[in-house]
Amino acid sequence: QVQLVESGGGLEQAGGSLRLSCAASGSIFSTNTLGWYRQAPGKQRELVATITSGGSTNYADSVKGRFTISRDNAKNTVHLQMNSLKPEDTAVYYCNVKTTTPWSRTYEYWGQGTQVTVSS
Repeated sequence: QVQLVESGGGLEQAGGSLRLSCAASGSIFSTNTLGWYRQAPGKQRELVATITSGGSTNYADSVKGRFTISRDNAKNTVHLQMNSLKPEDTAVYYCNVKTTTPWSRTYEYWGQGTQVTVSS
């Protein structure tokens, strides 16, 4: 019942910007964490940024100062503003949600992934 729909990926030049968006629908409880992860060819999936329902954020060291995560609670939407892009940012980016029920059980869901390619 939970679906994550991503948009905003594509091709951009080094130094440019992209804005990713992910709209979540379904049985998502008010206590949750939304986030972005990425996976480059031949590498493990890594955390990019997360934001809790309370607004606390967490960023990978490699993107601090360049990327900004935000959310719209009314729309259950999370955004990732990516500035000063580097070729090493090239990866498939995945939207993620962790939602906790009132009886303290946590469920995790993933989007289908969207390709971000940064050319030099």
